[in-house]
Amino acid sequence: MRTSTNPSVAILGGGYAGMAAAVELAARDVPVTVFEAAPVLGGRARRVTVNDTALDNGLHILIGAYSETLRLIDRVAPKRDSFLRLPLDLQVHQRFHLRAPKLPAPLHLAWALFTAKGLSFADKRAAAGFMQAMKTRHYRLERDQNVASLLEENTQTIVLIEHLWAPLCVAALNTPVERASAQVFLNVLRDSLGAGRTASDLLLARTDLTALFPKPAADFVRARGGQIETGAAVDGVTKDGEGFLLQVHGQSRRFDRVICAVAPHRASGLLAAIPELDTTRRQIDTLDYEPIHSVWLQFAGPVKLPAPMIGLAGSPAQWLFDREAICGQRGLIGAVISASEDHVGEAQDALAQRVVADIEKHFGPLPPLQWQRVIAEKRATFSCTPGLARPATVTDCPGLLLAGDYVAGDYPATIEGAVRSGVTAAGMIP
Repeated sequence: MRTSTNPSVAILGGGYAGMAAAVELAARDVPVTVFEAAPVLGGRARRVTVNDTALDNGLHILIGAYSETLRLIDRVAPKRDSFLRLPLDLQVHQRFHLRAPKLPAPLHLAWALFTAKGLSFADKRAAAGFMQAMKTRHYRLERDQNVASLLEENTQTIVLIEHLWAPLCVAALNTPVERASAQVFLNVLRDSLGAGRTASDLLLARTDLTALFPKPAADFVRARGGQIETGAAVDGVTKDGEGFLLQVHGQSRRFDRVICAVAPHRASGLLAAIPELDTTRRQIDTLDYEPIHSVWLQFAGPVKLPAPMIGLAGSPAQWLFDREAICGQRGLIGAVISASEDHVGEAQDALAQRVVADIEKHFGPLPPLQWQRVIAEKRATFSCTPGLARPATVTDCPGLLLAGDYVAGDYPATIEGAVRSGVTAAGMIP
């Protein structure tokens, strides 16, 4: 039951971080109000509707290791069949295939490497040796370095890097191996390939990313007396004694606590009027960013790929997603291009046609293309580089906390990283 001692909390941003914090606070009967500038919840993992078809602004893969995300989804939408769940299955068409069987860990990974197609015996031995060496070191480095140098030091072959380690690094960190943090990459390996068998499962959402968590989370919060305000951009935050004033639609709204869960480039300007946050803002302003392009292709007839998710070699698109196999969207293919500056500014129609041509090259003739949409997120994630100083959840301004996938933590800019940051921030509200 609510008491008068519960602080009122404003959460700026209705993405996965903000909604995770809101759910945690609502479950404790803390009065919470979420402000989301966009009309749709989800932030950089939200629903986009094109020609009456629900798409996502970015193609996200979840894995079994995303324990906090799965816990909160189960809390707000229990017993819902949210995912097509597949044992680890990495397939680059006609080049490479690694699939983990349903065996106890670590036998599942050993068998996956032993039976992997496209790797020589020397490749397989090198990969197994690398994982064992990292396990012996408890997946910790004395000093961070880039992933490429770590792989070179551990005699990983060119084939292994090209078909296994580099795709995993780009998929998880959205940063090329030459610039990516080896320590963060090892954190991901520790909790996926190096953990229990189901931790490396691929979870492909059967619904759009807004419906997956933010929407049922909003229903959960409202049912417990909280408020969710969409289309409500916060224009500024100032101190007001021990509380805060928010400027929303030209009006001042007062709250006892604030969790800032907007994108980092937005957060820096939003908090400019609070001098205690200057150090935090400087840290945010030093972040570099990586793009992600999501290419959506709607064909007039069915298109069946060899697997629900499959990689392409020699194509700008690293991975293709068969949306009919995943969630019943007939003739719809999603393609993702991660961590590549080459396509920023490229004409969207030309990029989409290149991807269509590559799909036909690999899989044969396609039905007529009805429509296409390229969603370019130029600042999809922060660039996860070695030794990067990320801002902390707790700031120098008492009562104001940060949440978001860029906030300091073990994980890179992923849905799980965002959710964990929101849970952590909520836990610091008394």
